[in-house]
Amino acid sequence: MPQQVRGVVARGKGQPVSVETIVVPDPGPGEAVVEVQTCGVCHTDLHYREGGINDEFPFLLGHEAAGVVESVGEGVTDVAPGDFVILNWRAVCGTCRACLKGKPWYCFNTHNAAQPMTLEDGTALSPALGIGAFVEKTLVHSGQCTKVDPTASPAAVGLLGCGVMAGIGAAVNTGGVGRGDTVAVIGCGGVGDAAIAGAKLAGATTIIGVDVDDRKLAWAKGIGATHTVNAGSGDAVEEIRALTGGFGADVVIDAVGRPETWKQAFYARDLAGTVVLVGVPTPDMRIEMPLIDFFSRGGALKSSWYGDCLPSRDFPYLVDLYQQGRLDLDAFVTEKIGLDQVEEAFTRMHHGDVLRSVVVL
Repeated sequence: MPQQVRGVVARGKGQPVSVETIVVPDPGPGEAVVEVQTCGVCHTDLHYREGGINDEFPFLLGHEAAGVVESVGEGVTDVAPGDFVILNWRAVCGTCRACLKGKPWYCFNTHNAAQPMTLEDGTALSPALGIGAFVEKTLVHSGQCTKVDPTASPAAVGLLGCGVMAGIGAAVNTGGVGRGDTVAVIGCGGVGDAAIAGAKLAGATTIIGVDVDDRKLAWAKGIGATHTVNAGSGDAVEEIRALTGGFGADVVIDAVGRPETWKQAFYARDLAGTVVLVGVPTPDMRIEMPLIDFFSRGGALKSSWYGDCLPSRDFPYLVDLYQQGRLDLDAFVTEKIGLDQVEEAFTRMHHGDVLRSVVVL
């Protein structure tokens, strides 16, 4: 029978979120009901609340989550009740043109649950990134569940569901950071610091964190930055060059997603270096630059979607590194909160006071 649970709903653009009763149907074919244990407060959820994704209100927010499978629908064989899983929004289809080319991390037709979750009056909810996890139980496609080591901390590994994976993947998967590389990361929030952690894992020798907030630069140092640059007190491009032998970094990652930070990334890279955009710009942002600069500097300009990750490959691997003490995911958990504190967490995130607030259910 359908279940009634509590969840965080955004009813209109810019309106404060509210905790409401959510109706979760029994799982249908290919679906699973997951009892959510933790869910990180991600900037994408704030984008949804502000109407920056689409206007399909009301939204059931939350997507960066871990929990335990409660029940599964017909035909589900990849997970079973009792499995500890990280939820992901890239449930690869296996049949689209990207999957058929052997690049499932670009899957253009990812699976979501077919049935909607609703409010008590029957109003269908739009789940954030097809998940909706600021809720005690959620309905997802079974392919959105990645089984991992059940002894891992849900608050820590659940962050792989979005922000931390986006950052690590931007460095390792998209940027192709390798041993001995020099790397600069512009923007040292949760995603940027995860990119720093990824660069460290990949063997980069010089890792430069760039921000305008000294608190965030201190966090970046703790995560693995070898150097930091306060972009508010000098020319960040020149300082990055000075720290890389005058050449610029091999890989520069823009974890902010603004025209000015992207230009900094472009000019702070070495000749034939790589720029990775992982910060999400708004639709109105524009860049005007001399075309000759693109030609003469060579290299690669990339955008990173979800860290170009493949959850079935990357999540278990990164959880293993966490369990071995080689990837400090606990460092990203600034505070643990309840469902009724999400609105306040948005404010702290907007002010740069946290790397991640994590809802614990």
